[in-house]
Amino acid sequence: MNHYVLSLIVNNEINVISRVSGLLARRGYHVSCLSMREAEDPSLSRMTFVLEGDEHTLDQAKKQLCKLVDVIAVVEMKIQTSIRRELALVKVKAGPTDRVFIGETAKFFRAKIVDVAEETLIVEITGDDGKISAFINLMKPYGIVEVVRTGLAALERGNQGSSCYKEVYEKVQ
Repeated sequence: MNHYVLSLIVNNEINVISRVSGLLARRGYHVSCLSMREAEDPSLSRMTFVLEGDEHTLDQAKKQLCKLVDVIAVVEMKIQTSIRRELALVKVKAGPTDRVFIGETAKFFRAKIVDVAEETLIVEITGDDGKISAFINLMKPYGIVEVVRTGLAALERGNQGSSCYKEVYEKVQ
C-alpha cells in the first residue's frame, strides 16, 4: 500500500475539517494522519494528510475533495519535491544512569530534552517518520511512558507548487 501526502487549501470555516474527513470516511479512504492550521491568509486554512491506497484511490480522493465547496486547492506533495516533517514528544523513563545515554542519543538525532523530572525525561524530536520511529525504537529498552505525534506538515521545495497557492491567495484578496 502506498502513502500519498495531500495538501489542501480550504476556507477557514467552522466544521470544514469535519466535512473533509467525513467525505474521506464515507468513501472508505484510509487517512493515517491529519493536521490543519490557519494559512498565511486568515480566511484560509491549510490541511495536510496522509492517504493510504493505490493510484486509483488517490485519483478518486482528489476528485471527491475538489467537489467540496470549502476546498479551494488540492496538491499532492511528492516525496522528491517536498519537505515533510513531524513533531513528536517522547516521555521516557530515565534513572540517573540512563540520562546520559538518552541525552547523547537525543543530540545525535538533533532532538532536545524539554522536561526533566525525577524519573522521566521528555524529548522533543522533529523529522520524517523514519527518524522519529528510529528514535522511539532506541528508547524502548528504557521504557516509554507516553508518545504524542503531531501529524505531518509538508511544503513544496523552492518554487514548486507556489504558483498554485499564489493564485489561490490572489483570488481571495
